[in-house]
Amino acid sequence: MATLEIRDLHVTVEADNAEKEILKGVDLTVKQGETHAIMGPNGSGKSTLAYSLAGHPKYTITGGSVTLDGEDVLEMSVDERARAGLFLAMQYPVEVPGVSVSNFLRTSATAVRGEAPKLRTWVKEVKEAMERLNMDPSFAERNVNEGFSGGEKKRHEILQLELLKPKVAILDETDSGLDVDALRIVSEGVNRVRETGEVGTLLITHYTRILRYIKPDYVHVFSAGRIVESGGAELADKLENEGYEAYTKGGASE
Repeated sequence: MATLEIRDLHVTVEADNAEKEILKGVDLTVKQGETHAIMGPNGSGKSTLAYSLAGHPKYTITGGSVTLDGEDVLEMSVDERARAGLFLAMQYPVEVPGVSVSNFLRTSATAVRGEAPKLRTWVKEVKEAMERLNMDPSFAERNVNEGFSGGEKKRHEILQLELLKPKVAILDETDSGLDVDALRIVSEGVNRVRETGEVGTLLITHYTRILRYIKPDYVHVFSAGRIVESGGAELADKLENEGYEAYTKGGASE
């Protein structure tokens, strides 16, 4: 069973020519087949956690450990983390001019799988995944995220998720900027991956609306760089009714 273990994780970022601590001792275990929702106010450190796990160079790990199936994630390069089974769906996906979606996806699949997928079966696989996400086939020939709407960018992220089949999927505010229809389609894509039972999901969000479509096994409240409360799906309902005020004691910048 694939397991991501985060122990006493401390992370800093440079701000105003000084190192500022953002994560102040995060403990979390995500097992294969589980869905964990991390919720919290702006500036609590949620996105910092996502990008630190993915290996973003902006963030410096100053303490703690992260392992995936017992392997030290923090010793891995960004591409090694991806090959090991970590996947990050970004809040703000970047444009990649000159690289088509189809080439990007096949190159990514080759890197993760260790060999290039056979072209005939790969084309069929991509086409079927795009149909499930209500994506026009012509989308595959567009440059990655160039001129994409917010909904198109998020569908492309979930398309990657479905095709790359990671061990742990980190979804950083996948619901941001989506209208109701796009939110439903994206959520259905996430749920298809979850239903395989082969992926652990770490869902980062401000709002409970996406949790109406993606039911978490566990909900964690993030505040000032650490998890301050954990519970089941009912905790999200409490946050919907009461907000984060009870947890806010000063925050860290994301």
